[in-house]
Amino acid sequence: MILYNVTVKIATPVHEEWLQWMKAVHIPEVLATGLFVEHRLLHILGEDETEGVTYAIQYLCPGPETFREYQEKHAARLQQAHSERYQGQYVAFRTLMEVL
Repeated sequence: MILYNVTVKIATPVHEEWLQWMKAVHIPEVLATGLFVEHRLLHILGEDETEGVTYAIQYLCPGPETFREYQEKHAARLQQAHSERYQGQYVAFRTLMEVL
């Protein structure tokens, strides 16, 4: 199994709206690709939230081939939608991990 983790620090003034959009729109669109079997949305505790609130969104897929398919067919479009909506209001980094 492959765990795809996206960590996002979203500006405090928009974080509540962002969280609702993630739950109602973005995460369902990612799951609608049919390539992920599970997801989690987490609030990272213990971080300085002066400039933003930090979240991790985790998606689990069966293997590297499945993740590659997501990257090739869907990732750019989904990431662009997020970027356009929240431009200048977030920083993000992505991590790919193998579940042992």
